[in-house]
Amino acid sequence: MGSFSIWHWLIVLVVVVLIFGTKKLKNVGSDLGAAVKGFKDGVRDGTGSADAAASAPPQQVTSQKTADANTVDVEAKTKS
Repeated sequence: MGSFSIWHWLIVLVVVVLIFGTKKLKNVGSDLGAAVKGFKDGVRDGTGSADAAASAPPQQVTSQKTADANTVDVEAKTKS
């Protein structure tokens, strides 16, 4: 009851090929490969930009005494 024999897997493979066809299975394989490649490129790009951001000095936020004509000064208060 543990694992399937080689004959079970061959029957499953034949049924899958009969249902989907070889052309559609080939397209699924190439689409999956392109998705994995895109994911790896995204991870590689993400770590490169994170390293660049970590090496950059942090920006200092300063308060300005002069306000723009369109700026509204609001003090945030917490609800009790």
